[in-house]
Amino acid sequence: MSEQTQSTKEGGSTSAFGVTENAAKRIAQLLEKEENAGSKLRVSVEGGGCSGFQYNFGFEKTQNDDDLIIEKDGIEVMVDETSMELLTGSVLDYVETLGAAHFEVKNPQATATCGCGNSFSV
Repeated sequence: MSEQTQSTKEGGSTSAFGVTENAAKRIAQLLEKEENAGSKLRVSVEGGGCSGFQYNFGFEKTQNDDDLIIEKDGIEVMVDETSMELLTGSVLDYVETLGAAHFEVKNPQATATCGCGNSFSV
Protein backbone atom coordinates (compact mmCIF):
# COMPACT_ATOMS: atom_id res chain seq x y z
CA MET A 1 0.00 0.00 0.00
CA SER A 2 1.64 3.17 -1.21
CA GLU A 3 0.84 6.43 0.56
CA GLN A 4 1.69 10.08 0.24
CA THR A 5 2.62 11.89 3.45
CA GLN A 6 3.74 15.26 2.19
CA SER A 7 1.47 18.20 2.71
CA THR A 8 2.02 21.72 1.58
CA LYS A 9 0.92 25.12 2.66
CA GLU A 10 2.09 28.55 1.67
CA GLY A 11 5.69 28.40 2.77
CA GLY A 12 6.01 24.67 1.99
CA SER A 13 5.61 23.05 5.41
CA THR A 14 5.32 19.29 5.67
CA SER A 15 3.48 17.04 8.08
CA ALA A 16 2.77 13.36 8.48
CA PHE A 17 -0.69 12.74 7.05
CA GLY A 18 -0.98 10.14 4.33
CA VAL A 19 -3.41 9.30 1.57
CA THR A 20 -3.32 5.78 0.15
CA GLU A 21 -3.57 4.96 -3.52
CA ASN A 22 -7.02 3.41 -2.93
CA ALA A 23 -8.26 6.59 -1.25
CA ALA A 24 -6.86 8.78 -4.04
CA LYS A 25 -8.57 6.65 -6.70
CA ARG A 26 -11.93 6.80 -4.92
CA ILE A 27 -11.66 10.56 -4.35
CA ALA A 28 -10.91 11.00 -8.07
CA GLN A 29 -14.00 8.92 -8.96
CA LEU A 30 -16.20 10.97 -6.63
CA LEU A 31 -14.79 14.24 -7.96
CA GLU A 32 -15.77 13.19 -11.48
CA LYS A 33 -19.38 13.08 -10.24
CA GLU A 34 -19.15 16.44 -8.43
CA GLU A 35 -20.86 19.33 -10.20
CA ASN A 36 -18.34 21.86 -8.87
CA ALA A 37 -15.06 21.69 -10.75
CA GLY A 38 -12.06 22.39 -8.56
CA SER A 39 -13.48 20.79 -5.42
CA LYS A 40 -11.15 19.09 -2.94
CA LEU A 41 -11.90 16.58 -0.21
CA ARG A 42 -11.80 18.19 3.24
CA VAL A 43 -10.93 15.92 6.16
CA SER A 44 -11.59 17.47 9.55
CA VAL A 45 -11.99 16.48 13.18
CA GLU A 46 -14.88 17.81 15.24
CA GLY A 47 -15.93 17.32 18.81
CA GLY A 48 -18.73 14.79 19.26
CA GLY A 49 -19.48 11.20 18.48
CA CYS A 50 -19.47 8.31 20.93
CA SER A 51 -15.78 8.62 21.78
CA GLY A 52 -15.24 12.39 21.92
CA PHE A 53 -14.05 13.29 18.42
CA GLN A 54 -15.38 12.41 14.99
CA TYR A 55 -13.99 12.51 11.47
CA ASN A 56 -15.80 14.66 8.95
CA PHE A 57 -15.46 14.32 5.15
CA GLY A 58 -16.85 16.66 2.49
CA PHE A 59 -16.05 18.26 -0.84
CA GLU A 60 -15.31 21.98 -0.88
CA LYS A 61 -13.93 24.51 -3.32
CA THR A 62 -12.82 27.07 -0.74
CA GLN A 63 -9.38 26.73 0.75
CA ASN A 64 -8.77 28.52 4.05
CA ASP A 65 -5.50 30.19 5.02
CA ASP A 66 -4.74 27.54 7.66
CA ASP A 67 -5.45 24.55 5.38
CA LEU A 68 -2.72 22.06 4.63
CA ILE A 69 -2.95 20.41 1.21
CA ILE A 70 -2.03 16.78 0.73
CA GLU A 71 -1.50 15.81 -2.92
CA LYS A 72 -1.68 12.24 -4.18
CA ASP A 73 -2.05 11.01 -7.77
CA GLY A 74 -3.54 14.29 -9.01
CA ILE A 75 -6.07 14.81 -6.19
CA GLU A 76 -5.84 17.20 -3.26
CA VAL A 77 -7.06 16.70 0.30
CA MET A 78 -7.46 19.70 2.63
CA VAL A 79 -6.92 19.52 6.39
CA ASP A 80 -7.10 22.54 8.69
CA GLU A 81 -4.27 23.08 11.20
CA THR A 82 -6.44 22.35 14.25
CA SER A 83 -7.60 19.02 12.85
CA MET A 84 -4.03 18.18 11.80
CA GLU A 85 -2.99 18.22 15.46
CA LEU A 86 -5.24 15.17 15.95
CA LEU A 87 -4.41 13.62 12.56
CA THR A 88 -0.60 13.77 12.55
CA GLY A 89 0.74 10.35 11.67
CA SER A 90 -2.62 9.22 10.27
CA VAL A 91 -3.39 7.69 6.89
CA LEU A 92 -6.62 8.13 4.92
CA ASP A 93 -7.60 4.89 3.20
CA TYR A 94 -10.59 3.64 1.23
CA VAL A 95 -11.66 0.16 2.29
CA GLU A 96 -13.99 -2.15 0.40
CA THR A 97 -15.34 -5.34 1.96
CA LEU A 98 -18.19 -7.66 1.03
CA GLY A 99 -20.63 -5.71 3.19
CA ALA A 100 -19.39 -2.12 2.99
CA ALA A 101 -17.12 0.46 1.42
CA HIS A 102 -15.91 3.55 3.27
CA PHE A 103 -13.11 5.99 3.93
CA GLU A 104 -11.11 5.06 7.00
CA VAL A 105 -8.59 7.10 8.96
CA LYS A 106 -5.88 4.96 10.50
CA ASN A 107 -4.90 7.20 13.39
CA PRO A 108 -2.05 6.16 15.70
CA GLN A 109 -3.07 8.87 18.20
CA ALA A 110 -6.51 7.30 18.77
CA THR A 111 -6.62 5.45 22.08
CA ALA A 112 -10.20 4.24 21.54
CA THR A 113 -12.71 4.11 18.72
CA CYS A 114 -16.42 3.37 18.52
CA GLY A 115 -17.97 0.51 16.59
CA CYS A 116 -18.66 2.60 13.49
CA GLY A 117 -15.01 3.69 13.27
CA ASN A 118 -15.91 7.35 12.71
CA SER A 119 -15.48 8.40 16.34
CA PHE A 120 -12.32 8.28 18.44
CA SER A 121 -10.63 9.53 21.60
CA VAL A 122 -7.03 10.48 22.31
